[in-house]
Amino acid sequence: MTAPHIPPYPTGQWRAMSTADLPMISAISDAVHGDYSERPDIYAERLALYPAGCRIFERDGTILGYLISHPWPRGAPPKLNARLGAIPEETDSYYLHDIALMPAARGSGAGAQATAFVLHHAEEAGLREIRLVAVNGADSFWSGQGFTLAPEGQDAAAAYGPGCYLMHREIAA
Repeated sequence: MTAPHIPPYPTGQWRAMSTADLPMISAISDAVHGDYSERPDIYAERLALYPAGCRIFERDGTILGYLISHPWPRGAPPKLNARLGAIPEETDSYYLHDIALMPAARGSGAGAQATAFVLHHAEEAGLREIRLVAVNGADSFWSGQGFTLAPEGQDAAAAYGPGCYLMHREIAA
């Protein structure tokens, strides 16, 4: 799978994630997601399992955000703070595990570019749906990116807690 070229922004750019970025990813997650932040080993595992779906947003050498995504079977999303073990061979959707942007990166277009990156990866993999769990009121952002509540939305996101929503976006064939 070839990653799309993401042009640099005047306010920052996306690049491939590396293991050296993991401490900052945990710090950003804690700051942005609060109770929905995950243990550092979860981020390390996602990077090891599917590095093609892991990106960093930075400006002038400062990390301001990250994206973690990977193929996944439709249905229940991966549980919060749970290791995957492996990406299953049989996948029928693409899971946007996490995107977090510090306030300094918001409004820069970085979220829309991350969404375009995920769309490209899902299409390249021949998948026709992207899924995510919106937390902390992010469902309004994701609605603006073309996502809607998944048919099993609230039930599937219940493990994440109140106010969390399983959302999806179909990809045209």
